[in-house]
Amino acid sequence: MKLPLHQQLRDEFRHRIETGEWAEGTPVPSEAQLCREFGASRGPVRQALAALRAEQVITGGRGKPPVVRAAVASQSVETFMSFTEWAESIGKEPGQRTVEIARREAGPLVAEQLLVSAGEPVVSLLRLRSLDGEPAMVERSHFVPEAGNPLFDFDTSSGSTFRFLLSVGVDLHSARHIIDAVAADAVDASLLGIPEGSPLLRERRVTFSMEGTPLEFADDRYRPELANFMVHNTLHGRAPVARVQSTRPPAPAAGQPSAGENP
Repeated sequence: MKLPLHQQLRDEFRHRIETGEWAEGTPVPSEAQLCREFGASRGPVRQALAALRAEQVITGGRGKPPVVRAAVASQSVETFMSFTEWAESIGKEPGQRTVEIARREAGPLVAEQLLVSAGEPVVSLLRLRSLDGEPAMVERSHFVPEAGNPLFDFDTSSGSTFRFLLSVGVDLHSARHIIDAVAADAVDASLLGIPEGSPLLRERRVTFSMEGTPLEFADDRYRPELANFMVHNTLHGRAPVARVQSTRPPAPAAGQPSAGENP
């Protein structure tokens, strides 16, 4: 269904802000200018600007001209895209450094998410992701072998593993996301250059094939001052709400590694 005009305008204005066309700290074009540009009346334009004020994307109102607010970059989870695609869409340079890629036995949590037996082999990848050269996220991904094995023929520090896997025919079709907060562990702190225990924004994701087979389980941990997540919904497009219990992963057995480990 075609969105109402004020929602189309809201999305276009938000896109201009996210891509830097409307730069942080600069005034938003006047209502009269926007009406002329889009051939719209003042009502839909005002509704679109009011929606962005409610999202705290712009400031102003009550006689004050709207200004683009400095804000962290929001990543939408409505569209299935990689970190690299998201960074590029907001005008940032994505980066990555591989800490480890290895075959190992699936721990209980990874096995549960990938619907395999504990102890079965998986491909685990630990990377540091950056935005314009600044450490932004620690990426822990675990793949079933048929999805992850091609990564051993790819330089995982060179670019998007998502794009590469798609290019070699891995069926990364859809994903389920769980977003919560977590304290930085020793690995997170070392890679991100922050104190251990600092709050991080965590996205846990299971990626499925078109047939619904789990192919990847990921635990991505973001510095919250550099990224957040945005969800848009409507009254007539509501999805079921799932309540997920957050549990503390079991402590590793003595002598077992914890960095990049499969929980």
